[in-house]
Amino acid sequence: MTTGCSLSESDSNTGDSGVTVFAAASLKSTFTELGAQFEEDNPGTKVSFNFAGSSDLVSQLSQGAPADVFASADTANMAKAVEAGLVSGEPVDFAANTLVIVTPPGNPRGIASFADLARSDSQVVVCAPQVPCGSATEKVERATGVTLTPVSEESAVTDVLGKITSGQADAGLVYVTDASGAGDKVTVVPFPESSSAINTYPIAVLRGAADSTAAAKFVGLVTGSRGREVLSAAGFAAP
Repeated sequence: MTTGCSLSESDSNTGDSGVTVFAAASLKSTFTELGAQFEEDNPGTKVSFNFAGSSDLVSQLSQGAPADVFASADTANMAKAVEAGLVSGEPVDFAANTLVIVTPPGNPRGIASFADLARSDSQVVVCAPQVPCGSATEKVERATGVTLTPVSEESAVTDVLGKITSGQADAGLVYVTDASGAGDKVTVVPFPESSSAINTYPIAVLRGAADSTAAAKFVGLVTGSRGREVLSAAGFAAP
């Protein structure tokens, strides 16, 4: 589990409350910022995070992991949470994201299109199919008729990015927001076919929330004007 500001033993002894948020890995930067904002706006309420692939988060929640809020990188994994009876109320769409190609700085292999990712001389990394970024990759493959043969399939988009920034692969498919956050550690190659696989991000209060009021407040922050501002600055589109 990756945490932001988490509850300590002393917090629980002094009566401080907390909100535990399970969120897609691609939300780490923006949600960490919003978590700090929430704590400032709600003194005594701490926010802790678990960032991972959306499918992994649903599995953890289904197995009884305690959490108050779930934010998915696609509607399919949120639908699984709803079907499992984990969600209270209706999920709210709050952002959208699109895939781009990233390469090591300078694009040594000269990747210029999605079709180039199928070249035999390029080592490509993608997300696993059950992860939202992997599902989006498969949609682009179907739309283009291009079949990729990746050297690895990762469980989170941040892991794909890590393979590129560490020089372990020639190209990878990540979200616009991840590429933006990586700065000069990568070269970005947009491709028009990505428009066929835009991911919409929903958020919801969980049925087992220890403090449903605080959880709803966090959802309100994410879906409100401050959330939109932070998400937009990171490159997320409106849903």
